[in-house]
Amino acid sequence: MMSAKSDISPTLAEAGESKPDGAGPPSKTNPPRAGARTTARLIAVLVVTYVLVVIGLGLHWSRQPPHFSITGLQLSEVESSGGAPVSGTAVVAAAIGVLEVLLEKPGGFLYNDIALPGIYLDNIPSWEYGALKELRDSVRALRNDFSRSRTQSVESERMKRADVRLAIDPGSWLMPSAEVEYRQALDELRLFMRDLSLGGGANAVFYPRADNLAAYLAVVEKRLGSLAVRLSASVGDHELTSGLVPPMTSDSGIQLPDEDLPPQSARLSTPWHQVDDVFYEARGYTWALLHMMQAIAIDFADVLAAKNALVSVQQIIRELEAATKPMISPIVLNGHGYGFLANHSLVMASYLSRANAAVLDLRILMQQG
Repeated sequence: MMSAKSDISPTLAEAGESKPDGAGPPSKTNPPRAGARTTARLIAVLVVTYVLVVIGLGLHWSRQPPHFSITGLQLSEVESSGGAPVSGTAVVAAAIGVLEVLLEKPGGFLYNDIALPGIYLDNIPSWEYGALKELRDSVRALRNDFSRSRTQSVESERMKRADVRLAIDPGSWLMPSAEVEYRQALDELRLFMRDLSLGGGANAVFYPRADNLAAYLAVVEKRLGSLAVRLSASVGDHELTSGLVPPMTSDSGIQLPDEDLPPQSARLSTPWHQVDDVFYEARGYTWALLHMMQAIAIDFADVLAAKNALVSVQQIIRELEAATKPMISPIVLNGHGYGFLANHSLVMASYLSRANAAVLDLRILMQQG
């Protein structure tokens, strides 16, 4: 019996040592699978973090820059060159301040960005374009009117170069980029400010005359009128826009009959995806114009007082301040009529229309008062 048990035991031991298929140490393919899962998690975390950073930067960069003090910037600019705040330095300081904000605000100049998050932003680039449009008008007025005594006088070389630099396409991003040209224009404005504050003679002169101011205000009228029409067209209402649409004519100059015309709303209606772009362009223009009007109130104080036009300037400034108040709504609403939602474009258009009426009164006073 003992021998039988001993004979059977090895067999049973061998049978007990046999292992089913799949048992034993972990397969060599398991570690790569675990590593792949870890890599996927890491990539997902990085992607989510990148998206959150891009969204956060986009929200931060899309905020409208605050107003700056004209007198404070004027004093700092003239003191840096050892000059004095003479007539004209406030207007030049306003142009310098607007251009500095465009270049130095959070995110820098975004209109020509081709990388995230700037490439997906559209509100703040539209704001930049509006501010740039007013800056170009101001520098052009400095070149053609404010720095020249009469039509037969020679234009300032510094203002000429600044005007040419600002004329570059804001969407240009390579050879040369818009930022490079704008910084060179900023240098020319600072040099003109230095010469003006130091009494630079024929190289830098400012003439605060009524006819010079009237010429600039005529351009402002057209800008405000155009923006007000485009803002009002956000509704696309026939009754609202019928008076704003000029008669359409054929190539031969003959007015087209009504049946051949597209609907009024189609001719003047702003596409829904461009409503916020027009709104922010108007915000940028009024923001820059507000600072320029504050500077004009300083440099043209004697002329305005002689023409009894101080009230008109104050009214323009009040309307522009109201047009540039911070927005509470995160998006531009485009309600219709007396509906549930507001229409921010029409609110902005009302401020611009009142400011435009005050600009018209001011220009008439400059020409006839």
